[in-house]
This record gives sequence, structure tokens and C-alpha cells, in this order.
Amino acid sequence: MTPFHRVSGAAAPMTTPNIDTDVIMPKMFLKGVDRSGLGDGAFNLLRFIAGKPNPDFVLNRDGYRDASFLIVGSNFGCGSSREHAVWGLQQLGIRALIGTTFAGIFNDNCANNGLLTISLDAATVGTLAGIVASPASNRLTVDLEQQTIRSDGGTIFFAIESARKEAFLTGRDAISSTLVFSDDIRAFEARHRADNPWF
Repeated sequence: MTPFHRVSGAAAPMTTPNIDTDVIMPKMFLKGVDRSGLGDGAFNLLRFIAGKPNPDFVLNRDGYRDASFLIVGSNFGCGSSREHAVWGLQQLGIRALIGTTFAGIFNDNCANNGLLTISLDAATVGTLAGIVASPASNRLTVDLEQQTIRSDGGTIFFAIESARKEAFLTGRDAISSTLVFSDDIRAFEARHRADNPWF
């Protein structure tokens, strides 16, 4: 995973509730055997009309095309468990999602692949969405170490589970986090074999 410390960039408001994984990554982009080309698939049916950019879609507008953050509605990522949705968002350049609630499996997929999700109360998300609704004020800085979001409206603090924070700061996925204890694992295996030679 790419470590996440402090990231600054544009944020785009996408506050419709219940945006599901079929909207994030339409099923026709699930046919490949690798992760290539999923950036093209992300929000494809919203981003394009007859193969041309949809001017009404926020990520096609000036000031939002290279957004690093999305301010999203409740239950973002509901629907099927397709991990491609997370990969596509990352290939699109999205580093963090800020909203009230995220669908459970989608949220876990984000954590396992290095896409930060930040949960805030509805009023704060609404205020933040209002601030970034103008390209003139849509720049944010997310500082994971300090657990803050800085915008033109001031500084917002957010909570995050300590183990998840550590994984993002170090760039370790679940396997890498386990291998930190490789010496202890090998020592346990040696003791176990010695104590249970019949295995």
C-alpha cells in the first residue's frame, strides 16, 4: 500500500446517499484478469455519455478533474462486494473518502487496499460539502498523523482505529503487518514442533 501521511488536493462533493459499487465500478469493467484500466471504469456511466465526458458530472468540471478526495453521502459503497470499486477509485486518483457511513465490506476493502475512509457526523459532512462546492475553496489537507482535515472553513478532527491508522502511516497491508512479527512466529513454530513432535 502507498503510505498516507499528509495529502493535499481538491475535494469533490458527491453527496447522494447509497451510491453503490455498481455505480462506482460498472459490471462491464469486471471482465479483466488484472487491475489495469479500472480508472476508466470508475463512475463510467456517470462520467461519460455516448463515449464523451458528461459536463454535468462533478469530476468532469474545472477544478475537480484531478480530485484527491470525495465528500460522499451516507452508505457509500453499498451493493456487491467488488474490490474493483476501490481499485478504480484509486486509479482515478482518489486518496480518501469523507462521509458519514460506508458499507461494511466496501469499507474493509478500502482499508485493505490503502484508500482512507473518514467518518464524520452529518452536520460536519454537510458543511464540508458546502465549502468544496466551489472550486475556489475546494482544497483540503488531510493529515493522518494529526487526524485533521484542514479547509477554508477551518480544521476538523476525526477519529480512526489505531491499528488502521498505523497500517496507513506505514503502508502495510494485513500480510505485511503480520510479518512484522515474523521472528516471534518462527520462534513459536520451533517451540510448537519441539513440544509436539508427533505433528
